[in-house]
Amino acid sequence: MMADGTSGTDLITVSASAARRIAQLRAAEANDSLMLRIAVSGGGCSGFQYGFSLDDTRNADDHLFSRDGVSIVVDEVSLDLVRGSEIDYVEDLIGSYFAIKNPNAASTCGCGSSFSV
Repeated sequence: MMADGTSGTDLITVSASAARRIAQLRAAEANDSLMLRIAVSGGGCSGFQYGFSLDDTRNADDHLFSRDGVSIVVDEVSLDLVRGSEIDYVEDLIGSYFAIKNPNAASTCGCGSSFSV
């Protein structure tokens, strides 16, 4: 889902599972203005790594994506690397975590927290 006048090429899809988890985190923090911030930085096993944090501030270069009343913000530089991705929340035998299904990633590490383009 997208908002903020971004074009279709900026599309970030938020899964229902991710939206539910963000809503749970906001409720636990008792702060309805919290958004999930996704940032990509250099490092990790494969060259770039994903960073997730809760933030109640939207910066001038942030793009806003929403689903079911919750929001995700991605800065301009990171958006170039995650454009077209789906943000999901996974619960499996190894734990529960936010995951990014990134069509721009040429390869990812075994745990999925870093990637190369």
